[in-house]
Amino acid sequence: MIAFQVAAALLLAALVLWLVLGPLFRPTAPAAADPLDDLVDPLETPKGRALAALRELEFDRATGKLSQADYEQLTARYSAEALRLQREEDGARPARPAAGTGPGSRGRRAETPTCPTCGPRPEADAQFCSACGTRLAADDACGGCGAPLAAGARFCSECGTPAPAGVGT
Repeated sequence: MIAFQVAAALLLAALVLWLVLGPLFRPTAPAAADPLDDLVDPLETPKGRALAALRELEFDRATGKLSQADYEQLTARYSAEALRLQREEDGARPARPAAGTGPGSRGRRAETPTCPTCGPRPEADAQFCSACGTRLAADDACGGCGAPLAAGARFCSECGTPAPAGVGT
């Protein structure tokens, strides 16, 4: 009877050993390529780093680690960089014509958008202030000819271009 128990124990030990060590001695097939390996981490791109820096600046200002003057200076710098990189990335997409440069502009100069709170903005085609988020006055001009749009107008009275939603409200 003892011989039977010893034989069963040895058989069980051999089975466990085979299950544990078996994968080490079997040849493995090459792993299939993971399609996610080709994706680039957004933080590895220059635009991603600029956007991450903006998030960090906001956090540092909120926690009191950064003065308001430094926050404004650094935010302007990183916003301009992120905007430049976004425009380079979207280079194939045609930009919206600046006010006064479209057909029928009748010699009007394109004006720099101005925020009532922060002053002139560096982005010529900005619809909102990059510092405070206020809707810019440049939105009340026709995108086609640059003529001022009347409050609540759905179309430009000069050239007939449809007005953006929310103009004059």
